[in-house]
Amino acid sequence: MKSPDGLLAWTSAPPHRKTPWPFSWTAAVAQHFLMSAAARTLSLVDLCDLSEDAAHRMLCAMRWPDTDGAPICPNCSCAAVYTYRCRRLFKCKACHRQFSATSGTSLAYRKLPVRTLLMAFSLFVNAAKGISSLQLSRHLGLHAKTAFVLLHKLRCALTSNFATTRLSGVVEADGGWFGGHVRPENHRVARVDRRRRQHQSGKRRCVVVMRQRGGPTVTAVVKHEAEAVPIIRRRVARGSTVHTDEARAWDDLHASFEMKRINHREAYSKDGACTNQAESYISRLRRAEIGQHHHIAGPHLGQYAGEMAWREDMRRTATGTQFNACGRLALGHPPSRAWAGYWQRHRRREELRQAA
Repeated sequence: MKSPDGLLAWTSAPPHRKTPWPFSWTAAVAQHFLMSAAARTLSLVDLCDLSEDAAHRMLCAMRWPDTDGAPICPNCSCAAVYTYRCRRLFKCKACHRQFSATSGTSLAYRKLPVRTLLMAFSLFVNAAKGISSLQLSRHLGLHAKTAFVLLHKLRCALTSNFATTRLSGVVEADGGWFGGHVRPENHRVARVDRRRRQHQSGKRRCVVVMRQRGGPTVTAVVKHEAEAVPIIRRRVARGSTVHTDEARAWDDLHASFEMKRINHREAYSKDGACTNQAESYISRLRRAEIGQHHHIAGPHLGQYAGEMAWREDMRRTATGTQFNACGRLALGHPPSRAWAGYWQRHRRREELRQAA
C-alpha cells in the first residue's frame, strides 16, 4: 500500500505479515535507571551557566542545609552574622570572628573560584570508575598537583564515617589484590614467573570488602586475607550471615557467624550462597586501576578503595543527589592534616619512610 506522497506505508501489519502486530510501536519499554531522565538531575552544563554569586549561594546551601544556606558561625554556632558586600565573607556578631563558606572544612584555605570547585564536584561524582588528577586538571585548567590534592580531600571526606559503620544482616566478603606490579624483562629467556612470592615486589596489598545486602559497603587494606578476619568480627554484628568463597583465610569466621561458602569453580551462585555484590565492587576498583589511575598502591590505596565503596553505594541515585552528598561530606569534614600543605613537604610519615 502506498501513501499519498508515494512512500510505502501500512496501517495494521507490514506486507509480509498476515496478522497485525501483537503490540503497539509506542509501547513503553523498561529501561535501566541510569539511562532514564530521573538519573540526570544535574550536569556540568548547569554549573557552567552559574554566576559566581549563584555558585556561592549553592555552596552555602551545602554547608548549612538546616538553615537553607543562612551562615552559622563555625566557632560559636551563632546564627547572627554580618555579611560583607565586597567580599564573600561573614562576621559573627557574638565572637566577632570572620569566616567563609569553607572555613573549618576540608576545603579551607582554598584559592579556586567557587564555580570551579562545584564543577570539580560534578566531574568527580559523574565518573563511574573515578577520575584521575591529570584528567581533572585538563577539564578545569588546573595544575595537576592542585587536582591531585583536591581529589584526595574528597576521598578523605567520603570515607570519614567508615570507622563507625557497622554491618548486619546478610554480608558478603571477598578480597582482591592490587598494586605491586612487576614489569617483565625485555628478553624472554630472562623472564620469570611473577606469580611466585620470591619474584614479587612485596608492595602488593589485598583490599577486603564487606558489603551488606541493601546496606553500606566497608573496605580494609591488609597484607593477607587472613588479617581481615578480626576486622570482619569487629565490623559485622553478631547473628549476621556472612557469604564468602572457599578460601582458607575465611575458615576462622565459622566460629563467629553463620557462614555460606561458594566454590567459584562450580558456580557463581549455588544453594543461596554467592558473593556477586562483593565481586561487583572489586570489578569496579579493578576498572578504576586499569582504565583511570593505572597505578593504585602505597598509603593511598585505602582512600581509592573507600571512594569505590561510596560509588557502589550511590550507583542507583541521581547525579544531583550524589553531587549534594559529596559536597556536604566535603564541607562537613574538618581540615585534613594529611593533605593541608601536602606539596609544601607536609606529607605523611609513611610516604617519607617509603621514600627513605
